[in-house]
Amino acid sequence: MIATINNYQVDLSKPIDISIPLSNTDANPIAWYIDKPEIEPVRFGEWIGKVSSGMSSTNFNSILFNPHGHGTHTECLGHITRDFYSVNQSLKQFFFTAELVSIELEDHQGDFIVTKEALFSALEGKSPEAIVIRTLPNDTSKLSRKYSHTDPPFMTEGAALYLRESGIQHLLIDLPSVDKEKDEGKLLAHKAFWNVTDVHTLNSDARVEATITEMIYVPDAIPDGSYLLNLQIASFENDASPSKPILYSIRNN
Repeated sequence: MIATINNYQVDLSKPIDISIPLSNTDANPIAWYIDKPEIEPVRFGEWIGKVSSGMSSTNFNSILFNPHGHGTHTECLGHITRDFYSVNQSLKQFFFTAELVSIELEDHQGDFIVTKEALFSALEGKSPEAIVIRTLPNDTSKLSRKYSHTDPPFMTEGAALYLRESGIQHLLIDLPSVDKEKDEGKLLAHKAFWNVTDVHTLNSDARVEATITEMIYVPDAIPDGSYLLNLQIASFENDASPSKPILYSIRNN
């Protein structure tokens, strides 16, 4: 099915899903020192909400998970502010021009980082509404990686500032955080991208509508280039929501 969205022609029958499924298995990726998600049938006494138990006509599961630590999620600046901001209120549009770029991580004193220089070179002067960052090396272990206490790669403050100054509203990356795992709570990249100077009193030019999506996975077979992004979230009134970013190749007119 060919559709015109935001003046771009895309084939809706060929979505490119770059989210990681959430499951209650050991295959689920985990960050931030928590256990795997729990997906269990509801129990009332001896009754079990599961068809195979022979007690229920429906499967009736409860789910316990953390959006930041259990897979692909989209967050707003409420993630770092004293006052409450909801990603469900911040994200009001869902289709965006996007540029997929592959970035070689740079070794800086033992840390592997995404730099401003690498992003500048990859974007080649383009200013899309969203950027999708695939870090290299890239392999399928990102689908199930256990990140806690591993000091994963991260983005420098200068790189995040460059993206903000380029007018990019939505940042998607295949890391558990744009910031260093243990940084004494500085969160320099988050603050730079959202233009938050004081987490206690939000400045008037803070980017309330900008989002950061972390823990995506982009297979090597998907080429760098321009796409249309459909950024889907669940309607949680929370600073973050599990999300399902979908890319569509843009057809030539």
